[in-house]
Amino acid sequence: MVNMLVRDVPESVHAALRRKAESRHQSLQQYLAAELRELAERRSIGEILDEVETQRGGRVGFDAAVADLDEDRSR
Repeated sequence: MVNMLVRDVPESVHAALRRKAESRHQSLQQYLAAELRELAERRSIGEILDEVETQRGGRVGFDAAVADLDEDRSR
């Protein structure tokens, strides 16, 4: 594993992160590692839109789209 150092973190931010870690019964290091992992794995809206832009296929006629919307709204 790689070590990481973050400098100049305001005391209030450090305290808030420590409280969050304690509420999960984790050390600050465990908490931050999990949060960083989640952040790294989360796709940005730009990445999602790029993926959608490359997808092709499927067409829905106007009448079918209107019928589907009407059905969905009646639920």
